[in-house]
Amino acid sequence: MDINYRETIIAGNWKMNMLASGVRAYADELAPLIPGFRDWSAAVVCAPFALIPAAVEAFTKHGISVGAQNVSEHSSGAYTGEVSCAQLTDLDVRYVIIGHSERREYYGETDDLVNKKTLAALDGILRPIVCVGESLRQRETGLTYDHVSKQVKAALRGVSVENMRRVVIAYEPIWAIGTGKTATPEDAQVVCRHIRSVISSLYIEDVARAVTIQYGGSMNDKNARELLAQPDIDGGLIGGASLKPESFATIINAANQ
Repeated sequence: MDINYRETIIAGNWKMNMLASGVRAYADELAPLIPGFRDWSAAVVCAPFALIPAAVEAFTKHGISVGAQNVSEHSSGAYTGEVSCAQLTDLDVRYVIIGHSERREYYGETDDLVNKKTLAALDGILRPIVCVGESLRQRETGLTYDHVSKQVKAALRGVSVENMRRVVIAYEPIWAIGTGKTATPEDAQVVCRHIRSVISSLYIEDVARAVTIQYGGSMNDKNARELLAQPDIDGGLIGGASLKPESFATIINAANQ
C-alpha cells in the first residue's frame, strides 16, 4: 500500500451473519483493540440491511464507518425487497459493496447491473466497493487478466473523473473466497497492479494512482501484514475474519504498520 497517494481501507463483510442484539458488544470489544487506526485511514463494517441501524449506533462513536452489502440500481418505486441509496444514506451508511462474487453467482448480477449500481451509488453519495475477480478455471486457463479487465471496464463505464476518486475496487479471486485458500502476496499484487493499469488506461495515471484497491480473497489475521505490504494493495475486504473482533483488529492494525 502507498499511503502517500491513497487511502487504506479495511472493510469487514459480515455477509448474512450476526444479530442486531450482538452488534454493540462486538463494537465495544473491537474499539479498544484498534486505538491507532485513525492515523491512517478508514475501518468499515458492511452489515446486513437489518443490522445497519444497530451498527451505525454502535460503530460511529468509535470512528468506524458502516457500509451495506448491496443496493438497488433504482432510486425508488415498486421494487419489493430492494433498498435504495437514499434509504442507506438516510441511515448514515457511507459505503456499499457492489458486484460481490456471491451476488454475481447466486443472484445473476451481470456486469451491466454492476455498472448501474455503481453509478447509482455515486449519484447517491455512497462510496462503492466494486468487486472483481476470476474463477479457478479462468485462472488456470490464463484468463485472469482478460476477465478482470472486462469487469473493471464494464463497472466504470460512465464514471466521471471526479467520481472515480470515490470508487474503491476490491480484487476478490473467487477461488480464494471462503475456501481458506489465498493468493500469494506476489500473485495478488500482480493482479492489483494490473487493475490499476486498466484504470490508468481509462482515465489518467494520477487518477489510477489515487484509487484504493483492496484484496478480498481470504485475508486474515495471519496473512494481512504480508498482503498489505504490497505496493498496490491498499486494504482488504474481509469476510470470515471480520466476524471475530480480535482477528479483525489484527488486520486493521496490520494496515498501520
